[in-house]
Amino acid sequence: MIRPSRNHPGYIAFLGHRLSGVALALFLPLHFLALGMAIEGADGLDRFLALADRPLVKLAEWGLVLLLTLHLAFGLRLLLLEFLPWRDIRKRLIALGAASALLVGVIMAIRMAI
Repeated sequence: MIRPSRNHPGYIAFLGHRLSGVALALFLPLHFLALGMAIEGADGLDRFLALADRPLVKLAEWGLVLLLTLHLAFGLRLLLLEFLPWRDIRKRLIALGAASALLVGVIMAIRMAI
């Protein structure tokens, strides 16, 4: 039986993609709850917006955007690995995915502070 190296960048990217996908799936019910509150009317939306203005919720939103970007970037990495013929690009794709997620997280943090 072949055991994969858990220190390999590809394994870390695999794990990041899967865990961010699970976290996003857990977020969806909360998102639908917020949409339901908005559909109920202005009072429900105002209650949700008051809740969303709290620092802990803003931090959670930042984490969610970071996870979404990570999931997207590492998902694109998987697609490229499936369809491109070369293999020497793997580490660059992992670094690009992680860097793009970090960049989006930094941009969102800066915009939230304004």
